Amino acid sequence: MRRIFITLLIASFFTASNLFGQNTDQGVTKVGTTSAKFLSIPVGARALAMGGAYVSIADDANAIYWNPAGLAQLGNREILFMHSEWLADINFDYLAFAINAGTGSAIGVSLTAMTMGEFEVTTELSPEGTGEVFSASSFALGFTYSRQLTDAFMIGGTAKYVLEKIWNSSATGFAVDVGTLFRTPIKNLRLGASISNFGTKMQMSGDNLLVRKDIDPGTFGNNEDVNALLVTDKFDMPLNLKLGLSYDVNFGEQNRLTIASDATYPNDNEQSLNVGAEYSFNDFIFFRGGYRSLFQENSEEEFVLGAGLERSIVRGFGIKIDYAFQSWVRLQDVHQFSIAINF
Repeated sequence: MRRIFITLLIASFFTASNLFGQNTDQGVTKVGTTSAKFLSIPVGARALAMGGAYVSIADDANAIYWNPAGLAQLGNREILFMHSEWLADINFDYLAFAINAGTGSAIGVSLTAMTMGEFEVTTELSPEGTGEVFSASSFALGFTYSRQLTDAFMIGGTAKYVLEKIWNSSATGFAVDVGTLFRTPIKNLRLGASISNFGTKMQMSGDNLLVRKDIDPGTFGNNEDVNALLVTDKFDMPLNLKLGLSYDVNFGEQNRLTIASDATYPNDNEQSLNVGAEYSFNDFIFFRGGYRSLFQENSEEEFVLGAGLERSIVRGFGIKIDYAFQSWVRLQDVHQFSIAINF
């Protein structure tokens, strides 16, 4: 069994590499060349604590982000809220609501928000500030549908509207996520695949791009103060292919160990591997650990640890609380909290 799992894991990693090809061109990488990069920030403390190896697990409202096909595994209704003090004092929040729609299907809606405080406006002539302030934010609103086609195979998709804003300028776009999840004939072995953020290019526009320009400086006596609008480039969204495997090892009736791995290949970085594990005692207390971005050159991400509690309050009503700690090489550590209510 273990040999089969390792063989499938290695195969999934190299399949991702072959499908997307190399991400370099004569040593020049595509790092930092996509818009809406906040869409790549992992959502959900449980998933993050497992190193982001969640594509083949995705059995709760977090599935909207990781693999929309997995939402079909939802038992009833769930509302999920996540908060993270991200890097550089950035607030990263996620809210999702999902419901089992019957006949093996589920629907969900999600809102992702990245916000930050205000900054002083500085210019060449006023390096200490002009007295004005500005802010920046990013949002994504998604709608998800998932369906279980057979007892073992699920598909799903998410359509989302993306907005990025800085001061009086903004960029908008539309994207879709698609995913599949398969419970293999091998007991407790699952296979998942997803493609995220396949969508339009994004281009910044707005009042802050309006300038005054001398359109013909070589001509004497012409108007030197003509209104002109700067045009920015268009940038792709952070497209990402993920293939994942997970396997449950049961020790008696109360103890379970889940081992998982995701091979990822983004369009703005090198391929990498996320690995993680979750230990569950009586489906009540959980301990998790993992590592993100293995084999990715110059990666800042390191190990991730976390824990969680799940409790049924009354019949048909339960609560889940999860925490994740992520270590970085040089940047500040990240703490992420999630709370989910089932009803």
